[in-house]
Amino acid sequence: MTAAIHPARPGRWRQATRLGLLLCALLLGAAGLLWHLNYNDGVDIGAAEPVAADTGTLARGAYLARVGNCLACHTARGGAPGAGGRPLPTPFGTVYTSNLTPDPDTGIGRWSAGAFWRALHHGRSADGRLLYPVFPYTHTTLLTRADSDALFAYFRSQPSASAQWPAHDLRWPYGTQAALAVWRALYFRPGEFRPDPAHGEAVNRGAYLVRAVAHCSACHAPRDRLGGADWRDLSGGQIPGLGWYAPSLTAADQAGVSHWPEAQIAQLLRTGATAQGWASGPMAEVVFHGTQYLNDADAGAMAAYLKQLPPPASAAPAPARASGAPATAGAKLYEQHCAACHGAAGEGVKDAYPPLAGNRAVTLAQPGNLLQVVLHGGFGPATAGRPRPYGMPPFTLVLNDTEIAVVLTHIRTAWGNSAAEVSPLQVLQMRQASSAGVR
Repeated sequence: MTAAIHPARPGRWRQATRLGLLLCALLLGAAGLLWHLNYNDGVDIGAAEPVAADTGTLARGAYLARVGNCLACHTARGGAPGAGGRPLPTPFGTVYTSNLTPDPDTGIGRWSAGAFWRALHHGRSADGRLLYPVFPYTHTTLLTRADSDALFAYFRSQPSASAQWPAHDLRWPYGTQAALAVWRALYFRPGEFRPDPAHGEAVNRGAYLVRAVAHCSACHAPRDRLGGADWRDLSGGQIPGLGWYAPSLTAADQAGVSHWPEAQIAQLLRTGATAQGWASGPMAEVVFHGTQYLNDADAGAMAAYLKQLPPPASAAPAPARASGAPATAGAKLYEQHCAACHGAAGEGVKDAYPPLAGNRAVTLAQPGNLLQVVLHGGFGPATAGRPRPYGMPPFTLVLNDTEIAVVLTHIRTAWGNSAAEVSPLQVLQMRQASSAGVR
């Protein structure tokens, strides 16, 4: 006896067909949206636009390049200035910076001003490729066309250098153009800077410098697991691939400066140190390569903008203080290794060694920056206003993990400081991250 074979119902075929057509329509719509968001920029990169070479334009481009810290990223150690090749670690792999010199084969020698503008404004290379967002087009999109042209003129005026660098080393699928297109659809829209009518000229100029030129939120914005952020946010974030935390520029218990005089904010930007704060780590590099070159008006404008940033709604409660044997051991280690410079009561030495009592960098909830300084040393930027700053030697070979943990716990809980203890495990993890190249 054979089983009867029932033909498929026509209604099911119609439902499957409709579902397939709907899926195709959704895929085509998504592809169209991605194309519109990523490739429909309307920039004519083939237009024969003359490159300005007058003194004023070149000086303006040089100033913007310095304040924007361009050459620090686009120069490899020991390489020609601007010739690229510096490896930039990210959570997704390593990206090597490009050549900004006028070399025709490996640099921007064959680029037009329009192509350069498209790279800064739309994040697309002269050959149409989507650029990786380690190049901060999420911020330079706010630059004016005049500033873009001035930068282009300046880079085209520099000595040409031919340089071939390794291919980017990114895990799949992060190195694909498709992944970049999706990322950009989520986190990037070309824009322009619009002054806030609620503020005066100085604050708006400062906002332009902070958001577009110096791209501060590239470090100071909290990022999600895909590296995306609200690029207007300055509430603090872990710097990808470096192991440093860029503190909030709005919170008073981190790096907010709303209670500082504007003159001291400007001084910190230009010299790296004031009576109220000191630059170290990646911020010291930013000052050394970039913000020390701010003119008086722009330093004041950035200070005015940073000062008026609104504070967060609430602060976290203070953690419990350490006590007992670890505190006693930490106090003895502090007296032996630290007190000679930072003072018996953490008071520091004016214009030489920063105070530790009441120091916000000491009491940050994330102790990573403090661990970096103790393990690898702390060095301020050498600037025109402070050409010979004092430094701190590394203790990575002097103290073991437990000793570093207890001395830092002492520093974070003494003299009125109130911060969480540091554990030996945290010290070990930072040592391991450093040995793996994450600094």
